[in-house]
Amino acid sequence: MLKKLFKDLGVFTYHQALSCIFPVVIFMTLALSKAIQIPGVARYDFILIICLVTQYLMYKSGLETKDEIKVICLFHIIGLVLELYKVNFNSWSYPEEAWTKIAGVPLYSGFMYASVASYICQAWRRFDLKIVRWPKSYVAIPLGAMIYLNFFTHHFIYDFRWVLMALLLIVFYRTAVKFTVRDSIYKMPIVGSFFLIGFFIWIAENIATFFGAWSYPNQEVSWKIVHFGKISSWFLLVVISIMIVAQLKLFYRDAGEDEKKTKRKA
Repeated sequence: MLKKLFKDLGVFTYHQALSCIFPVVIFMTLALSKAIQIPGVARYDFILIICLVTQYLMYKSGLETKDEIKVICLFHIIGLVLELYKVNFNSWSYPEEAWTKIAGVPLYSGFMYASVASYICQAWRRFDLKIVRWPKSYVAIPLGAMIYLNFFTHHFIYDFRWVLMALLLIVFYRTAVKFTVRDSIYKMPIVGSFFLIGFFIWIAENIATFFGAWSYPNQEVSWKIVHFGKISSWFLLVVISIMIVAQLKLFYRDAGEDEKKTKRKA
């Protein structure tokens, strides 16, 4: 039994590493571009080029499907809109110059959100994820929209993040995720997976700010650890990410079933 658990852990770690290819490439690029300056190429522009090349190679090699690319592009847009808004409110900044900056935000920043989507899509496929008792769309979609809007509105009105987290616990308290490792099926509460992914993104955020991907106001003079409160922000962002992927999976599943029914009737 113990031997089987260790084998499953090894396989689980291996596939988790493969699912993280896109984020790892971004971190390696951040580290490399921090240490080595390329003459005539701004650092943010170089990172964008690497992100585009990586995305293309992952698609051509079959590591990502066409549908997954669509999801990743959607996340890129969602992330870029959030970045433009937050930088405008001085929540953080991108101090270096680049050709590919819009309103102070480098275009590569959207890929940092897209890399989260890439991880979720790949992990979903590699571990054959199944979600048990996912809430109805008329509950999940408005809740996801409220979470996303709160990232914008808390600058003007009350920050509802803790209220939204309480709602999440109520809505998702029965929801669980099943994942397969070799021939074993494991199960965990989905809220636990929200927190774990959010926590590891917070760790990644500390690495990213250390390498100068962006800077919070308290990091402009010297690097400091990102405030622990940011874990709640990443927790909520992960919720939105998984909601979008899950809803799209449900949409494609229902569309596929409708197509099968139509063919049978014909």
